[in-house]
Amino acid sequence: MTTRPNLLFLLSDQHAARVAGCYGEPLAVTPALDALAARGVVFDSAYCPSPVCVPSRMSLLTATHPHRQQVWTNDDILASDRPTWAHALGAAFYRPTLIGRLHALGPDQLHGFLHREVGEHSPNWPGVPRHDLGVLARANDPWPESVIRSGPGRSAYEAKDEDVAKAACAFLKEAAAGVPFALHVGFILPHPPYVSSADDYRRFAGRVGPPSLGVPADEHPWLRWWRQDRGLAAATSSDILRARTAYYGLVASMDRMIGRILETLEATGLSRNTLVIYASDHGDHLGERGLFWKHTLHEESVRVPLILSHPGHLPEGERRAQIVNLVDLGPTIVEALGAPALPNADGRSFLAVARDDAAPWLDETVSEYCTDAVPDWTGGAAVQQRMLRSGRWKLCWYAGYPPQLFDIETDPQELHNLAADPAFATLREQLTRRVLVGWNPAAIRAGMAKRRAAKDLLAAWARAARPQSEHLWPLVPEQNWLDYMEP
Repeated sequence: MTTRPNLLFLLSDQHAARVAGCYGEPLAVTPALDALAARGVVFDSAYCPSPVCVPSRMSLLTATHPHRQQVWTNDDILASDRPTWAHALGAAFYRPTLIGRLHALGPDQLHGFLHREVGEHSPNWPGVPRHDLGVLARANDPWPESVIRSGPGRSAYEAKDEDVAKAACAFLKEAAAGVPFALHVGFILPHPPYVSSADDYRRFAGRVGPPSLGVPADEHPWLRWWRQDRGLAAATSSDILRARTAYYGLVASMDRMIGRILETLEATGLSRNTLVIYASDHGDHLGERGLFWKHTLHEESVRVPLILSHPGHLPEGERRAQIVNLVDLGPTIVEALGAPALPNADGRSFLAVARDDAAPWLDETVSEYCTDAVPDWTGGAAVQQRMLRSGRWKLCWYAGYPPQLFDIETDPQELHNLAADPAFATLREQLTRRVLVGWNPAAIRAGMAKRRAAKDLLAAWARAARPQSEHLWPLVPEQNWLDYMEP
């Protein structure tokens, strides 16, 4: 009798795919991820459903795109009756466990998981005070402080992830002689604040250079507005170098934690029958193109790392160029573990592709970025944007702005926008029709406005009622400090 496989799914937050040794960055210190890649399959063209945390993560859970489940922003709530891959595994008699970050807003803090440890660093409800990062206030969000308040020090996010890694190792030790498990480990690193330990910072100080891509002369008008509105001009070259250096330190710290988890998996003998997955919810610009954070459709923001390893079931040391998306990951997980398929899913299992590079696959995906004008970091501008990656071509569509068209095969850094070139007019029109199939920006704008009224009432209720948050990790301001502070 064949024992059912285990699942160990490691999900980070805001890890730019290029900052890893297995993705070609020799400066990155990622021995755990590199070893996992050597034992498995690396996807070089994996994308997120949205370059924002909550919509990307909720779409990963449900295998449906943000507009289909109406979760576009970080203050949208996923409906509890929307099936997730955790529900599917539970239906197959697994007991899916979550340790760490889920980043779901609202009363349902499980969404199909049957057990949860460590929990979130921020409250469950809109309208109530958010977590207090002390001297690092606003350094976790798209404000100039994020780049300026950077460097060596400590953030509560790293402290929380240490607890996550410790709890994950304890879980694996207890599971050694038990029933097949499905464990999801959610990290918040290397998400800003761009603050790493002094030791990790020193490891990269003087080695991480400035961004290789400057602000383009023909900068897209929306990107120009976004960069200017976010006040990135206030960041000096020294600020930018500190932030970039600390980011490499955060990636190294996260990799050490992942290494401890994978070492525990190996020591318990569980690795032989465990599907291990590593991914991140979106990327980070890290100063490239004069930008930081995510929020764009450029590769730095929407492309993500994705590694799968399963001894005896997947090849070792292979790479895949096929275009996949995090919405495809849930269907892949449930197929690999023999669970019921998610109904009405947008995502498609790429398990056959992971097993065999020659397996049939539609080489195409989308990512969307939509927000209303209410969150203060939006600058009062609502956006509806969508990307289509189809084979070598990538089209970025912007409501109210001209599109961008890139040949990723010959122009992987997206330096040459072909959208206005008459030679590509027919291709641009074809891709525009495809990117708008089933996706109506006017309807999305109206739907978000309608949903805003409900969210505002929930926020007003939470401000008055102060409901208790569940699965909350105890974050306090004193957990945050900077060894360097801008005078």
